[in-house]
Amino acid sequence: MPRVKSSRSTPNKSPIPQGKAGFVRIISGQWKGRKLPVKDLDGLRPTTDRVKETIFNWLAPHVRGTRCLDLFAGSGGLGLEALSRYAEQVTLVEMDKGAADQLKKNLVALGSQQGQVIQADAISWLQGPVTPFDLVFLDPPFRRELLPQVCDLLEQRGWLAPDALIYLEREKEMADLALPASWQLLKDKQAGQVCYQLYLRDTKNDAAV
Repeated sequence: MPRVKSSRSTPNKSPIPQGKAGFVRIISGQWKGRKLPVKDLDGLRPTTDRVKETIFNWLAPHVRGTRCLDLFAGSGGLGLEALSRYAEQVTLVEMDKGAADQLKKNLVALGSQQGQVIQADAISWLQGPVTPFDLVFLDPPFRRELLPQVCDLLEQRGWLAPDALIYLEREKEMADLALPASWQLLKDKQAGQVCYQLYLRDTKNDAAV
């Protein structure tokens, strides 16, 4: 897979800005412009179109033909965008039954055979049978301290291909996030109170250490 060129919170914190409720829009690819319904859930925070466009500009040469995991799928905005851009297969993991059911309906509406929706808790699912992925989207609910354990499980249990790309979306105040030594930061941006980053799993560099 080609490489991309490198370029505790408290309840008193200001709320994280929300994405548009009601629908998710696919911004490019075979379903460009399609709007798909989103289940109305407390705390659901779809990635905004502006951030999503930046993410997929970073990933543009690397989505087609990849196996993708959207681990906290929610609205499905990231996983469905990857499918629209000809990912080989996308697994969308979502704990909420209503949101998972809506994702299944949206895949049917798109006529996609390459998407799979799994209703499960992300951490429990990562402790099950393993299939390596080339591209992983991690956009968990904010202020629940999920990322450290999730990242460790992805790395230690073999969920990541040798040169996998990992996208993280997290709250700005999570400044001391410990990540696996093999994850190399490629891109890093901030929009308001949200940080979003792209990492490469560089196992060659890790082995040299």
